[in-house]
Amino acid sequence: MTDFDSDDHRHMAHALALAERGAWTARPNPMVGCVLVRGGAVVGEGWHARKGGPHAEVVALQAAGERARGSTAYVTLEPCAHVGSTGPCADALIEAGVARVVAAMRDPFPQVDGAGFARLRAAGIAVQAGLLEAQARALNVGFLSRVERGRPWVRVKLACSLDGRTAMADGTSKWISGPQSRADVMRWRARSGAILTGSGTVLADDPALTVRLEDAAPFLPPLRVVLDAGLASLSRRQVRDAAAPTLYLHAADVAVPADLGCEHAAVPRRDGRLDLAAALALLAAREINEVQVEAGAVLSGALLRAGLVDELLLYVAPVLLGERARPLFDGLGIDAMAQRLRLETVDVARFGDDLRLRLRPAAAG
Repeated sequence: MTDFDSDDHRHMAHALALAERGAWTARPNPMVGCVLVRGGAVVGEGWHARKGGPHAEVVALQAAGERARGSTAYVTLEPCAHVGSTGPCADALIEAGVARVVAAMRDPFPQVDGAGFARLRAAGIAVQAGLLEAQARALNVGFLSRVERGRPWVRVKLACSLDGRTAMADGTSKWISGPQSRADVMRWRARSGAILTGSGTVLADDPALTVRLEDAAPFLPPLRVVLDAGLASLSRRQVRDAAAPTLYLHAADVAVPADLGCEHAAVPRRDGRLDLAAALALLAAREINEVQVEAGAVLSGALLRAGLVDELLLYVAPVLLGERARPLFDGLGIDAMAQRLRLETVDVARFGDDLRLRLRPAAAG
């Protein structure tokens, strides 16, 4: 186990905070921060802001100039060793004369995956890894999910009453949660690569599924994805307006109108419905790291039942809707207490009168 002192921890925590500044703009690339320290003083810092732009290490090196020579570089992810949109960061660190590199974690991306560390060590640079690794993995949970599992990180957003109801029997759901909760949802949308919904939600609500922020912070509009096997929701047009890109996922045997006005792709069926795992794999192939699901009980329940939900974002309002209102999930098939699905609480926050619970399915066992 590598020993790190309090200064190492402090500088890596700083690098992680810098990395998070790219949460709304860095995708599909990972969020990365870098801090250069020489003689106990920070001489340069940077983060990766956008694909095609300079990586965090390069930004920090440019800020440090000649002061980078002999410094320690604290990086939240292994420096790259390949030519992509930019040159290899490992080479930039070597050329700048950095003496030591401390990385939070190895980069599992196949074109890196240890090659950056190897190149640095071959140049005589001391390399240590694993400092605040859990925090680094949590920061880039979507990127890691796509690279390591071949599918995006799936976050299901739901708003419900105290009695666990999401809409009245007729489908009315505006608004269960308050304005502060809805503003928080926009921030989660802004960091997502895609907003996924189903045909039922589009038919009922004609949603825009766009990011509407209170400030002018830069963000990349997430892809709007509609799961609609038979393209039954095409009468609703707001989800296909020019405010953001849209992708319809449909069955292979469906005729697609020439005037659809957006991208579309066929997904195979499984048990009579669109194969959800195949849909997520398709999104991963499009370099989508995080998917935020904003749908009704049927699609949310199907994803949960299939084991494809990584996280729940549940906004609970202090209201009661009664037994005739619609539930959070349909089709879970739970008939006995032994079949119950356990969830682990990640955090709890308050937004106005509402509580936001961030939950993850508990590991089996």
